[in-house]
Amino acid sequence: MRPPTVGEYFVVEQPLLAPLPTEPFDAGQVIETRVDRHSRIWARAGFYSVPTRYIERRVRIVLHANELAVYDGSTEIARHEWLVAKAGERLELDHYLETLLRKPGALPGATALEQARQAGKFTPIHDAWWSAARKARGDKAGTKALIEVLLLHRRILREHLVAGLAASLRVGALTADAVALEARKAPESDDGSALVQPQDPSSVASLTQRRLAHLPPDLRPLPSPAVYDQLLHRRPAAPKESLP
Repeated sequence: MRPPTVGEYFVVEQPLLAPLPTEPFDAGQVIETRVDRHSRIWARAGFYSVPTRYIERRVRIVLHANELAVYDGSTEIARHEWLVAKAGERLELDHYLETLLRKPGALPGATALEQARQAGKFTPIHDAWWSAARKARGDKAGTKALIEVLLLHRRILREHLVAGLAASLRVGALTADAVALEARKAPESDDGSALVQPQDPSSVASLTQRRLAHLPPDLRPLPSPAVYDQLLHRRPAAPKESLP
């Protein structure tokens, strides 16, 4: 007679096992560290960013197989995939926006901006809008306007915001308020084309023009200044004689 298999033993033992816990067990390694003055934490031979408001604060890092999470108390404040190279940096542009809003001149050379471009989070539409804003309003004001737009990512879906950037760029409305307005209208697009991320600003259909196309024709006559021509024929008043 053969001995019972592992599966047969498990059938006997299964009814006697305690139920699994309802809360998931986090198997990650926990370490504590302090955020440096560049708003970064050091973990496994690399730097990772957290929001700038946590500079010089102690935080908790949970290390997993493919990523790490950073907590302030029980609140998750950042999550990053592991770096491949040692002594590298993984910086999230969103973590630095409040500081950049006060110092917009630091944005063009920021490492976080370059990493956002490489990750596809900062698209050619962002760059085209930024270039037009700087040309129209100057480098400082144009860059500050772009940072205000980037802050909108926290409350507006990314694809809607990109559509809003493209639409506002097409009509020349280079303000964060205009981008937010067009972004909120993007889901109302009949054919959904506003949800597609465009690569060339010249190929983007204007939401304003699309709405105007559905309005009835304006049959009112063009205004004319002819009724005011009678004012040209009035004789000028005779000059009063001055007293000796």
